[in-house]
Amino acid sequence: MLSGEVKAFIHLGGNIVRAVPDWPRIEEAWKRLRLTVNIATKLNRSHVVHGQVAYLLPCLGRIEIDQQASGPQAVSMESSIAHFHGSRGQVRPAGPNLRSEPAIIAGIAKATLAPNPKVPWDDWVGDYAKVRHAIEETWPATFKGLNAKMFDPGGIIRPLAARERKWNTRTGKANFIAPTQLFAGDMGTFGQPGVFQLVTFRSNDQFNTTVYGFDDRFRGVKGTRMVVFMNPDDLAENGLRDGDFVDLTGVIEDGVERRVDGFRIVAYAIPKGCVGAYFPEANALVPLNHHDRQAKTPAYKATPVRISRSAVTHIEQPERMRP
Repeated sequence: MLSGEVKAFIHLGGNIVRAVPDWPRIEEAWKRLRLTVNIATKLNRSHVVHGQVAYLLPCLGRIEIDQQASGPQAVSMESSIAHFHGSRGQVRPAGPNLRSEPAIIAGIAKATLAPNPKVPWDDWVGDYAKVRHAIEETWPATFKGLNAKMFDPGGIIRPLAARERKWNTRTGKANFIAPTQLFAGDMGTFGQPGVFQLVTFRSNDQFNTTVYGFDDRFRGVKGTRMVVFMNPDDLAENGLRDGDFVDLTGVIEDGVERRVDGFRIVAYAIPKGCVGAYFPEANALVPLNHHDRQAKTPAYKATPVRISRSAVTHIEQPERMRP
């Protein structure tokens, strides 16, 4: 997007211009795209910031009845504890013209790809069980019995060898490897005077970039998300106090200034030398090129920043950061 190589982006759910690091740069690049297509159930920031030509395609939500050629459909999902289970919609769709995500994707595929007897788009849309059957045939070790058992209590347990104390290694044992760097995003900044390692996290009242409220009962914060958590020893050493307002500035020098102003300090039991702030409010401080060397995962848990006193004197939740 930044270089102009990408001309179009089809977005299936989510809120990319808030979820990504370096979002001020990405938001400007997002606007320069020739085409943006968002398939979603609810509005978010990625829909009101858009390309030169933009389509917003509302789709059926998981709670809505999904009626297809073979009858009401069910979808499968994976829980946070690696269980596959089924879900059926129970309420009438919000509108008569809403399509499901599979129907939209299959429709786009049919319009753009040559016919392929191995990919029966109409059959798959008409009966989602056929999609799951194809998944089972492709990955039988993981998805065997998905159609038959996904509505059993607890669903299907995803096979995880480590959970069963099975080690698929050359030695047959769990192997421990000494890291070659302090953490995934280490760029030689750790231990520099006045440099803190920023860790981003979510509140209890949040799912991904969707923020349902400004109270975090996990950490005792109410009414705002514009806070930075600091170790009491770091506060004392830097002449700061709980409740002071500070600005955070990125340390990595790559020609881009990264700064977020107006964080209120919260004294917290966070490791010395580290500070914490919420995702996505602090994402602007994370450079795009600051990521794990192999997985390319953004270093949301290890970004070097400096802290300075702020001209802000009261809590302000910027309108542009609302989900």
